[in-house]
Amino acid sequence: MDGGSASEGYAIKGRGVVGNPRNRFESLGFEWDEDVPPDERPAPTTQFLDDATQTIIAYNSSPDIPYRASVNPYRGCEHGCSYCYARPFHEYLGFSAGIDFESKIMVKREAPKLLRSELSSSKWEPQLLAMSGVTDCYQPIERKLKLTRQCLEALYEFRNPVGMVTKNRLVTRDKDILSEMAKSRLCQVFLSINSLDSELAREMEPRTSSPRARLEALAELADAGIPTGVLIAPVVPGLNDHEIPGILKAAYEAGAVCAGHILLRLPFGVKDLFLDWARRSYPTKAEKIESRIRNTRDGKLDDARFGARMTGNGIFAEQIETLFRVNARKYKLDKAPPPVDVSKFRRPGGIQLGFDF
Repeated sequence: MDGGSASEGYAIKGRGVVGNPRNRFESLGFEWDEDVPPDERPAPTTQFLDDATQTIIAYNSSPDIPYRASVNPYRGCEHGCSYCYARPFHEYLGFSAGIDFESKIMVKREAPKLLRSELSSSKWEPQLLAMSGVTDCYQPIERKLKLTRQCLEALYEFRNPVGMVTKNRLVTRDKDILSEMAKSRLCQVFLSINSLDSELAREMEPRTSSPRARLEALAELADAGIPTGVLIAPVVPGLNDHEIPGILKAAYEAGAVCAGHILLRLPFGVKDLFLDWARRSYPTKAEKIESRIRNTRDGKLDDARFGARMTGNGIFAEQIETLFRVNARKYKLDKAPPPVDVSKFRRPGGIQLGFDF
């Protein structure tokens, strides 16, 4: 690890957080000498490290998540979103949830091969496979490596449905595959947009596509016949909650057919990382933001309980829920995502499988 504490009082261009707080599983950490001022410390460069995992489909049993299986070609995410709930997963790799998460990216180069192998297994039960369940499958390195595209090719080959969420307009590169999958009801694509303010988006999500570019991507996918939705995530009380009506209106006009939202989650070390970001980026709003977050989490900064972690509780959480529900109905986005069809699943070289659902 190379960094120091979460709070250094300065920003790093193109990065969402500052420093590397100590890994909660490690007894040793790294701190910069106080004699080395922040502006003389080398800027962190992004490293891409091979991930030799032997499996690619991950499973979860959470009642809060609308899918059971997911595929993630990358661990860590160069998008650098300050609030990302996936940051603590990097600690299991011996890294920090801070700068390490967005600068040490684990690449699963064998992902497409592993996916074909696991879909070929008789143990695989055809079902919706989520991509970007943890980190964004269209983060910048995907433009070069094309692992997500190769995984999509495998899923289409097997006629297995996929659900995708991304903050990057790079998803439009793959509209040729997605449009073919859409003809057989094999895909859903959500663009994650939590603000229409380009300055706020750049501060909070430094290496993602701009809000305008995401809306353009949504429109391009919709025009290609691909079922699209918008996910307002995270909703940060006191910062972007007032933007819900505008985002839903813009998404509807771009062609979205459904919408969802998730309240900010701050598990483990993400609490300090996000609050440090808020104090640096929006010093006059930071106190209000923290207060509103606590008011939606029974005085805490996070609530890991199933049924509450995505929505919160209390008057401000209720106001956010009502604001979303009313406007989703107004713009006809208060529908479930278009259903996918698992009955078309097949194993190449064999016969199509039949299912009674």
